[in-house]
Amino acid sequence: MSHEAETPAEETPEAPHLDFAGTTPYEDYVQADVLTHLQHPLSDDPGEMVFLVTTQVMELWFTVIVHEWETAAAALRNDDLPRAVAALKRSVRELEALNASWKPLGQLTPAQFNSYRSALGDGSGFQSAMYRRMEFLLAEKSASMLVPHRGAPRVHAELEKALHEPSLYDEVLRLFARRGYEVPAAVLDRDLSQRYEPTPEVEAIWAAVYAGDQNGELVRLGEALTDVGELVWRWRNDHLVATRRAMGSKTGTGGSAGVAWLEKRARKNVFPELWTARSHV
Repeated sequence: MSHEAETPAEETPEAPHLDFAGTTPYEDYVQADVLTHLQHPLSDDPGEMVFLVTTQVMELWFTVIVHEWETAAAALRNDDLPRAVAALKRSVRELEALNASWKPLGQLTPAQFNSYRSALGDGSGFQSAMYRRMEFLLAEKSASMLVPHRGAPRVHAELEKALHEPSLYDEVLRLFARRGYEVPAAVLDRDLSQRYEPTPEVEAIWAAVYAGDQNGELVRLGEALTDVGELVWRWRNDHLVATRRAMGSKTGTGGSAGVAWLEKRARKNVFPELWTARSHV
């Protein structure tokens, strides 16, 4: 898809169409005019525009990553591992792009951030509904995180539905059970609205998978999940570092503990047994 200017139409028979009765087909498909007019800075500081656009870009990446992980979860339910792994691999590239979003924000000095921080008011990233859906798909469930969205019925309903649905990891473990691995009943029948807690039995299953056929599809699934888990960990750490640089140990916007809360999050791995099983292969 080209964004470059072309040679005038009279100089080449292959020039693109330039005259349309209404908006261009590109605009109709991409809605670029809508996207580029969604920015409404609340301060006079030029840096706020960078912060605002970067945050909006993050929301778009959250959206496509949720789509990929939901695609992967549905494929796992249907025992379609190639489709699941393909979706996970796409999400790895998308996570890389998402994580790069910290680059424009990671160099903020405290004075630069403070120049427009008040414009955020009580706004905070933990209030992002789409990011919460990402976390729920990673089995990081918490019913309390629905509370900020009670005033938005559609968003609240979507999050409540996601809270009670199997996570991506739950679908992996159900697949293992269908393949004959002894996944504990307490894991398969757990309350899906609760955060997943690792077990020695699931750790042993991953160790057995990795000790077996290294070209097998379950190993490929495990490695795709590991790539996702690594990039989620990097996202959390990049968030922590950017926050440290911009505001030190001050209370976060929205009343969170700021850096202290992010440090706790950065220590956690998603798909935990995938990491600990490596010590037993």
